[in-house]
Amino acid sequence: MPALPLNESFLENDSLWRNMAVLVMFAFTVAQPTACGAEAANNVALWDTASPFADTFDPSNRTGWKAVPTNLLSLEADPAKAASDPGYYGREYSFKGDAVVENHSLAAVFWSAKGRMVIYAKAAEASTGPAASATSTLGRKLLEFAPLQSKSQPVNISRCEILRHAGDEVALEAFFAAKGSEALSARFTFGRTEIIEIKPGEKLKGIRLIGPIEYGVVPAFVGDDLIVNAAQHPSSKTLCLPSENCFVGLLPGEANMFVMTWPKGKQQIGLGLGGEPQGKRLIESIDFEPDGQSFFFAPLGAPGIWHREELKPTYLEKDVAIQWKRPFPARWQTQLSEAGVKTTFAFRESKGQVWRGVPGSYVYPVWFNGDTAFYHLSKKVPPKGESLVYFLEGQGTPLSVSTPVDILKATLGRPMSESILDIAGRKLRTHHPRSGVGVHRACTCGYTEAIQAVFEAGQETAKKDYVAGALDDMIFFVRRHLERIDEYRQFAGDMTKFLQSQGSSATELKPLLEGLEQIVRQIPQECEVQKENMKSLEHAGELARQTIALTSRKSPNNLKAYMELLKAWRAMGGAQDYVVAQCHAVTRKFFQEAGYAALNQAKAVEVAEEIRRRCRQCLRNPDGYEIWADY
Repeated sequence: MPALPLNESFLENDSLWRNMAVLVMFAFTVAQPTACGAEAANNVALWDTASPFADTFDPSNRTGWKAVPTNLLSLEADPAKAASDPGYYGREYSFKGDAVVENHSLAAVFWSAKGRMVIYAKAAEASTGPAASATSTLGRKLLEFAPLQSKSQPVNISRCEILRHAGDEVALEAFFAAKGSEALSARFTFGRTEIIEIKPGEKLKGIRLIGPIEYGVVPAFVGDDLIVNAAQHPSSKTLCLPSENCFVGLLPGEANMFVMTWPKGKQQIGLGLGGEPQGKRLIESIDFEPDGQSFFFAPLGAPGIWHREELKPTYLEKDVAIQWKRPFPARWQTQLSEAGVKTTFAFRESKGQVWRGVPGSYVYPVWFNGDTAFYHLSKKVPPKGESLVYFLEGQGTPLSVSTPVDILKATLGRPMSESILDIAGRKLRTHHPRSGVGVHRACTCGYTEAIQAVFEAGQETAKKDYVAGALDDMIFFVRRHLERIDEYRQFAGDMTKFLQSQGSSATELKPLLEGLEQIVRQIPQECEVQKENMKSLEHAGELARQTIALTSRKSPNNLKAYMELLKAWRAMGGAQDYVVAQCHAVTRKFFQEAGYAALNQAKAVEVAEEIRRRCRQCLRNPDGYEIWADY
């Protein structure tokens, strides 16, 4: 055979090699066994239980289960022949039993007899290695999913269709049918992670999640989270939540939690409350109307992944090491009462002091020493009620641990999650007009202290330019404070008008809205009470003129004269510090109470969502005298 030109020889050999590779890969695929454990090395496994589960079943008994292969042609008598004949393509799989999907993090059982999809969470220590094996258990049962329309009559899953079983992804469409009614469908998509996507069919208006939930959290990345405790609503059967794209459930046992996320839309979310079988009332279900869009569910688990700490009177004015230890590094946080307002405190890495505009100076109340959590509560942050410790964001968190914020980003995408997380809005507005130049402690106390050192050294004439620069910076600080206070005054005025207009058009909400109006009116009231003490920008300008005049000539009386001006500067600045901090605290309280007030009034949810949206907008980029950076 004559030699082929180089390019032709390469092409022919390349074609031969590619054909051989395809045949080898196909032979490997069809040769895989189909018994239980066949695809044990896969990241996502799909099982057929061979016979449907009855009204009860043992989740640890896998007898008879068959792995559903990714290549259904391997089930034919002659797989190689079937692969060569397009007539075999498009084969549908028919489950003989119930479908079970399993990965490293969870298992989902499509329980046809009960008409529910049941979620099990794998233990953290069992979440590595193959997705499934012949001896592995499904894990701890968390929640059950059922069509919301089915709550009045029995439903079963009439069939499950495989939409995709490839590329480390399994997508099933489940059809839920009640006797004499049209079947309703939903698509469930699983991948390598703990995230499940649930897409309702055209006629499926809502889904109910059934199972015990100890606390519900509506995260607020600007402001404070809304925490729902069923025990605080003894006479309510249901609660209505603002639909703000994310919900976190804390499950009994403190070893499991879950995250739900959904895109922008007209979704509605409500909680069904249970009885008190063991002395504590729990949330027993979530009713969610997804507005025809996908939503996402992700279980997270680890021993101590959240914690409830009773704040005992004996905790007052002492360092208390609690028994709970953080299971991994993260931005652990809790809510405590500061000056009568629920305030979010992130655990610090060591003990220290903090100064706040309203309560003043006190020991920062929560920190870690190693992995041990400490509390130091005081009259300013009293031991009152209970403290829930949980995390939403990472901070040195291992890559193997997903956070609720990770889930939010992964499910909604960065552009949409950006508007929810509002990273830009969590940055403090600056008091430093010259960046790193000038006095670093940018406040009236800091500037006057720096200028005082100049006068005490008798250098006021030699350092006249330094004093002038510090005064300019202090005027900038005062201007920023006054501008911020004006923003709060404008917010309060606009919000008062909004509440009054809503109350006149929805009379049944008027008592609720009037109560909220009393909160927001505290902003102009505080401003009016402190008006004389806050002074004005013109007053600050006059103090600056008098201060700089002292630098024009050397005099033994300069220090004494300056110290009188210092008192005036600090009296003005202290009043402004207090008012801006109080305005912030009132707005955060208003934000919280709008969410809590709507829990028992479904018609108030839409108004509450608008109030909270406006509050978030006002709370963006706070002053350092309002709250710490990054909330």
